[in-house]
Amino acid sequence: MDVLGAWRAFVNVSERGSFTEGAAATRVPQSVASRRIAALEKHFGERLFDRSSRGAMLTQFGRDMLPSAKRLVHLADDMEHEAERAKLNPLRLAVPGICTVRDLARLDAEARQNGIYLDFHAAPPAERAELVRSREVRAALTAVPPSDAVWSVRLGLAGATDQLAETVYVETLRAGRAALSSRRSRIWIQPEDDVPHIRDRMFRTRDAVGLQPAQVTVSTTLTAATAEVLGSTDLLLCSVKQAEELGLHWRPVGEIRLVRGFEVSAAVGDDAERIQARLWHAIARCLGARDRDGGASSRSRT
Repeated sequence: MDVLGAWRAFVNVSERGSFTEGAAATRVPQSVASRRIAALEKHFGERLFDRSSRGAMLTQFGRDMLPSAKRLVHLADDMEHEAERAKLNPLRLAVPGICTVRDLARLDAEARQNGIYLDFHAAPPAERAELVRSREVRAALTAVPPSDAVWSVRLGLAGATDQLAETVYVETLRAGRAALSSRRSRIWIQPEDDVPHIRDRMFRTRDAVGLQPAQVTVSTTLTAATAEVLGSTDLLLCSVKQAEELGLHWRPVGEIRLVRGFEVSAAVGDDAERIQARLWHAIARCLGARDRDGGASSRSRT
């Protein structure tokens, strides 16, 4: 006997007062619903319904059994729902805050096509690494030096004007004697690049060419840094993709080559390998990284 199917038929018939309607709600023929309920009655040795021309009326035994039957059916429905969710197996992934909603949506859609269901959590570099260590996320796109990177994103300087030289040298921001009283142009480092292999190299370059400390500054947010750039001759350290999104004009840095590096860090299992193997190109597009052939990915081509 299909015990769950029998109790489901019993509940549906009792709620509708009709074997015909109850069977339809159970999505089985009326004869099947009748046999299942009859099997229950035989098992318990008591009738559940008084069958008459007026419909299916619960007996006292049927009324006594109805609450437990409803709990069983509801529990089964809940288990079906949880089973569907478990099959989706959502993977919480910490991502850089630089990823746009559109790019994350495209990454999510492509992941689903590859049997991976993602739950994004945007966070700065240090926090992403900590989230993996504490297992608050299953995986993260963590910031690493270029030599360890799976995805690489070249950085340059972007400004509000298109009058920039083809290559921007940091030393050109050094003010001359005649301009000591004027405001000096600054380079803004956004939170995503507040990591040693980018920030410290930029600071060393600043010091080597004679800029003042305040002329290369880490901003609290990308929005604040962009606002400073849009209203002045300041420059933003960013990728080509970001410059395009922000309406800025991007140029390479003359003195040094700066690169964001990313890899997948996972808390357990083979999550890192699975993400990297199935979603390499989608993640590259999201980050504005180079393709495996060395070219720029998608819109980040120059």
